[in-house]
Amino acid sequence: MLIKKATAIKSSEITSKTLYLERRRFLQTAAAGALALAVGGLAPGLSTPGLAQAREKLEGVQKSPLSTEEPLTRYEDITNYNNFYEFDTDKYSPAKSAKNFRTKPWSVVVEGEVNKPAVYQIEDLIKPHTLEERIYRLRCVEGWSMVIPWVGFPLGDVIKRFEPTSKAKFVHFTTLLDPEQMPGQRRSVLKWPYVEGLRMDEAMHPLTILAVGLYGEVLPNQNGAPLRLVVPWKYGFKSIKSIVKMRFVEQQPVGSWELAAPHEYGFYSNVNPDVPHPRWSQARERRIGEFSKRKTVLFNGYADQVAHLYTGMDLKKYF
Repeated sequence: MLIKKATAIKSSEITSKTLYLERRRFLQTAAAGALALAVGGLAPGLSTPGLAQAREKLEGVQKSPLSTEEPLTRYEDITNYNNFYEFDTDKYSPAKSAKNFRTKPWSVVVEGEVNKPAVYQIEDLIKPHTLEERIYRLRCVEGWSMVIPWVGFPLGDVIKRFEPTSKAKFVHFTTLLDPEQMPGQRRSVLKWPYVEGLRMDEAMHPLTILAVGLYGEVLPNQNGAPLRLVVPWKYGFKSIKSIVKMRFVEQQPVGSWELAAPHEYGFYSNVNPDVPHPRWSQARERRIGEFSKRKTVLFNGYADQVAHLYTGMDLKKYF
């Protein structure tokens, strides 16, 4: 048997803790499911519920014709496998760390190149809009994906209320900075607070939404409560969570991951299987809840709707 020294092992050969745990959970679930079928019932503890938060139903939610018809990822998986570094870098920890996160009251500062800058209460942002269930694919840069029934409303409709000026070319978003509530911010994994940006036409696109819920219920803390961005043709880290500020600017802003590693994370961050991450391929992905991988498609399957936004652009240069 060949035994490698630690210094001889490539980082690409090391299975991450979260992937290891997810594979183990998959195998345990499969074994439990087989046992349940053998004995004619559902094995206890088959699902993996998170640390319970109060689940609040959202009223008046309408189905959106923009939704995909793919099978949904389980609520338990969506709410227990999360990228939310403000709470923890381990994907299974935010459900616990965010349990007591305070989302009320909540306000959003709107500033920059707009005619109506102000501090808006979240209720005032939501109130004029019909909540829609938008079933979108979520593709993360690490190679995993989900299909999530978000509840939200178009960001573009909100932006129109602020009356952007002709100088507003980009929207710069900022997450709450509160290390007391968000223990991950006590570590220098990223420069806090977390920030992200969109070009104005991306922000105004009908697919781009502000989400306040999922599965017909109020958004769980670990999923970005109370207000997060969802841009389904981009990698998940572009969909900034727990938003407290929108600033309209003339110059292209720099996002947190772009600032941390510009050679790995570009401003656009469109799902593109032909542009590998420097440390892994983006050609295939693993849907959470499934063991085998599937082929990644351009723009996460939304090319018909958004490809025109990038006409004439070198998508390998502007990654």
